[in-house]
Amino acid sequence: MKSSFNKIINSETPVLVDFFADWCGPCKMLAPILKEVKNDMGDGVKIVKIDVDKNPSIAAKYQVRGVPTMLLFKNGKQVWRQSGVLQKGEIIQIIQSQN
Repeated sequence: MKSSFNKIINSETPVLVDFFADWCGPCKMLAPILKEVKNDMGDGVKIVKIDVDKNPSIAAKYQVRGVPTMLLFKNGKQVWRQSGVLQKGEIIQIIQSQN
């Protein structure tokens, strides 16, 4: 997973990474919001979900201590980070500000 993760985030298209866990209530609230973001933005964003319980090394590398945590990457660089649930409009605005 680690090498493909690095390949995914090394993209000119912004990549939004959602660190989540199956047991996390707010993560369940965020999932449909991220679906709407993807529907609205189409190819303008890649959204990747990382289960922190199944990928602890990636979560540790990015110091994810709480879920949900979203990180936005552009060309392999982390350009934004936020913990908690945001609304669709806020997420889209943040992604568009990176273009």
